[in-house]
Amino acid sequence: MRILVAEDERALAALVATGLRRAGFAVDTVHRGDEALEWLGLYDYDVVVLDRDLPGLHGDEVARALVAAAARTRILMLTAATAARERVAGLDLGADDYLGKPFDFPELVSRVRALRRRSARPVPPLLERRGIRLDPARRAAEREGRALDLSPKEFSVLQLLLEADGATVSAEELLERAWDVHTDPFTGAVRVCMSKLRAKLGEPPLIGTVQGVGYRL
Repeated sequence: MRILVAEDERALAALVATGLRRAGFAVDTVHRGDEALEWLGLYDYDVVVLDRDLPGLHGDEVARALVAAAARTRILMLTAATAARERVAGLDLGADDYLGKPFDFPELVSRVRALRRRSARPVPPLLERRGIRLDPARRAAEREGRALDLSPKEFSVLQLLLEADGATVSAEELLERAWDVHTDPFTGAVRVCMSKLRAKLGEPPLIGTVQGVGYRL
């Protein structure tokens, strides 16, 4: 799951991004509204955490542009403007959710997860296939009752493969959805992560490579 944090307070943006990464998300950050709109046009984000009072281009204009483009990206407005009329105005602009500052971080993570479920093909709260059981909300995974000690990146990749329900997922899509923009696409990050994930899943092998196409369970 990939998230864009658009927040002009750099310390707060870094704090939000760090916390969301610890929750297992791939996160990019920008500090201006025009940058946010540019990045949203370049990458396929599931959710944008959007401050309303952004320099360059107001957050409201970013939201309007996303709605006008019928973008898949869900909008969570995160702002100090918490009066009822401000919340109503933000939601009327096209925001999918609205959270005031200061906020509880677990609530932010929960709201982001809920928005992600609305942005993608509906999936069950528990993902199960071939003896693997994965609970995205609890960040827990097991195979045949054996708990799997997965890194956040390994968990995200396994979740994407499970959500594909047996279909092949390309390395490019995995890189796009589970890594942030700073990842060099030529480093073999997907291949290295897949090797570690296969080792942790154990025998018999569950992840197949479709030559020239990608990976599937």
